[in-house]
Amino acid sequence: MSKAIITTAITGSIHTPSMSPHLPVTPDQIAAEAIRAREAGAAVVHIHVRDPQTGRPVPDLELFGEVITKIKSKTDVVICITTGGGLGQTTEERVAAVRKYSPELASLNGGSINFALFHALDVYKDFKYDWEQPYLAMTEDFIFPNTFKTLREFSRYFGEEGTKPEFEIYDAGMLNNLAFLIEKGHIQSPVYLQFVLGILGGMQATMNNIQFLYNSAKEIIGNFQWSVCAAGKHQFRMCTASLLMGGNVRVGLEDNLYLEKGVKAKSGAEQVEKIIRIAKELGIEPATPDEARNILNLKGLDKVRF
Repeated sequence: MSKAIITTAITGSIHTPSMSPHLPVTPDQIAAEAIRAREAGAAVVHIHVRDPQTGRPVPDLELFGEVITKIKSKTDVVICITTGGGLGQTTEERVAAVRKYSPELASLNGGSINFALFHALDVYKDFKYDWEQPYLAMTEDFIFPNTFKTLREFSRYFGEEGTKPEFEIYDAGMLNNLAFLIEKGHIQSPVYLQFVLGILGGMQATMNNIQFLYNSAKEIIGNFQWSVCAAGKHQFRMCTASLLMGGNVRVGLEDNLYLEKGVKAKSGAEQVEKIIRIAKELGIEPATPDEARNILNLKGLDKVRF
């Protein structure tokens, strides 16, 4: 590829406010960071929202609307809304923003997973808000559910809105899930896959696993676009491997709070600038938002409801 889509995951639902003073929480902060990421060269921004008072991930539709409207008013970036939501949210809560705002792109998790964050308590001991410690601790006994039924229903909602799914693939079995749903006509090809590596409960962040997932997708899905994101210290190594293999990449504070070892990123835009420097050394240019729309066959910014 001569062009790569750079996505930035602005705030996510993994890290808690006590882990970094730079994690955006309020609608103004999230929107400002999305605009800054676009200015740094990102083509796509991935959006979660949080309670502006406590920083807890929430499925609040008004907050989603405020954030994405502010972003759209200032930039042409592709907005990807989460349906992963926050841990413990219902399936109805998770998909509500897609049904209300009809974005061009939204995440859709490819299967259920033991989504574990509790081991962060080995590192982080002091918390600013009462919700943070139990939110992390409960994941020792937490399954992030994405059943065949919810995958089928979510895919129908996406189809009704003309919203492209960005399928989050944490493990190889999720590719088999998608292949089945494609065969049954619930998902249309070509699909957009994002290989998510390094989450406890999912596949390890290794080059062998990127190659394995890519080759498996070629065998059982065939027609797809793809990207890689990776947790924490693995972010830049795995994203560089994706670029070398012709894939796209995602950076951002949802996945990694650091710019380099011992240096916290003050903004996801700093991570965008770093991965673009790496890409250019490899002869790869960042795609513009409109180029990303063309690559992914998105419906266009004029067809959203915000």
